[in-house]
Amino acid sequence: MADRRKRLALVAAIMGSFVAGLDATAVNVALPAIRSDLGGGLAGQQWVSNAYLLALGSLILVGGSLGDVFGERRVFSIGVAGFGVVSLLCSIAPSIEVLIACRALQGAFGALLTPSALAVIVAAFPPDERGAAIGSWTAWAGIATVVGPLAGGFLVDAVSWRLIFAVNIPFVVITLLLVSRAVPARAHDAAQARVDWLGAALTFFGLAGPVLALIREPVVGWSSPEVWLPGLGGPALLGVFLAHERRTPAPMLPLGLFKRRNFSVGNVQTFAMYGGLGITFFLLVLFLQEVAGYRALQAGFALMPSTIVMFVLSKRMGRLADRFGPRLFMGLGPLTAAVGVALMLRLHSHVNYFTDLLPALLIFSIGLASTVAPLTAAVLSDADESNAGIASGVNNAIARVASLLAIAAVGAVISAQFNSTLNHRLSEIRLSRAALTAVAHARSQTLARVDPARVGRPVSLAVQSASVHAFHVGIGISASLVALGGLLGLAGIRNPRRVVRSEDCAGGQLAGQPLDAGRGPVPAPLPQSGAPVTAAAASSAREASRAT
Repeated sequence: MADRRKRLALVAAIMGSFVAGLDATAVNVALPAIRSDLGGGLAGQQWVSNAYLLALGSLILVGGSLGDVFGERRVFSIGVAGFGVVSLLCSIAPSIEVLIACRALQGAFGALLTPSALAVIVAAFPPDERGAAIGSWTAWAGIATVVGPLAGGFLVDAVSWRLIFAVNIPFVVITLLLVSRAVPARAHDAAQARVDWLGAALTFFGLAGPVLALIREPVVGWSSPEVWLPGLGGPALLGVFLAHERRTPAPMLPLGLFKRRNFSVGNVQTFAMYGGLGITFFLLVLFLQEVAGYRALQAGFALMPSTIVMFVLSKRMGRLADRFGPRLFMGLGPLTAAVGVALMLRLHSHVNYFTDLLPALLIFSIGLASTVAPLTAAVLSDADESNAGIASGVNNAIARVASLLAIAAVGAVISAQFNSTLNHRLSEIRLSRAALTAVAHARSQTLARVDPARVGRPVSLAVQSASVHAFHVGIGISASLVALGGLLGLAGIRNPRRVVRSEDCAGGQLAGQPLDAGRGPVPAPLPQSGAPVTAAAASSAREASRAT
């Protein structure tokens, strides 16, 4: 019965994450169709993505702490149910502004369900089973990145982009039923139920400032108050947030967690790596549709090998990292993924999928699968079980904030590169009125193609060349960030000291103790010398320390 409950709890956590992942990946495929229907240009496309990431990244710390205070089941259920309701609102949005507002609400509810999903796993599984459980969660939740682009692409081509939001509803209902059956309620102490709402507000507006500045800069320039005021004010608010977290008795970000080496290094690595990943997926889907001429469903199919590799390898990589330690996985994995991203520099306006894109995706996906489960397990294992929700929230927040800032920043960079290249290419071409209109429209998109029959072949080639160059600049930035994550993992992550299992010992007299336990006193608990991969290693080491 206990094993069945654990399996159902894992399925519930997977389904909750599946709902969020399905929506996010389907939206990426639908961005060109949303722009065509509701307008907004590249800035509108960025905000459809970034409004979600902004709310998710700034509130996910509160979501993690709420799970620790009120119980992961309650918070997880509210997050899933709210996500479903707002998904319905997104499906009927009459304008780009309403859609962006609803996406922000989706992010707020996603901030409740995302950290609570991992907290459900921590609550359901004993320490020595969590690495494999997290690997399963990573693999199965990753199916959303296959179903999302495929279902999204099919629905966009066959019916409407609006159905990509409505399709969440059945999964929401199934998830809520599983939670009610498999995840036990946990009592909370109302006397300690304090939530750091001021910290949440400071984080939200602190992150919103630089994002707004980076998105508005290509339109109004750096000298505009619309750019420099939020650009300076946002980081100032983040500084106030850190000062507030040091003083408040109930911080949503316990800064003491960053004194633990693997937790700190793992989160810095997360920031670099997920910044690169956010850029890759955002730009690749737009490039395939708006420059290479793929339909939405074709773009969805194009990304499928990445998720298949993740599904096949993630659980196995989690187990191997439990056995051998996370350092090499968290170092060589991102470096391999960076090679795959760099191979996307070979893409041009005519993309042969099997020779140009597929090899890059396979190498990228093998590196990513080698990294994600070990990284998640290493970060979570450095926190006590009572802080599992907030530890998960911190790591998820950093991943989302990294994508948020990276997408906003790369939008400004590639827009500048596109305009510069396009101006150079058009400098000796006389433009007709139709060509001027088409070029102005292309500038608002940044990654674009124009019909040579309307504007002439020289203008079409100029826009095409500028788009490819801008894409290459963005992909180069992405590859550099992912590679930086790998170097940080190799340099900063420490493997835990291995623990002897009873079945490996004659008589079991050293079972559960570090391998050098028979040679002298056992050192103090591990966080000072490097965080363990799983909570199992930490727990065994602490027990051994107390025994001596």
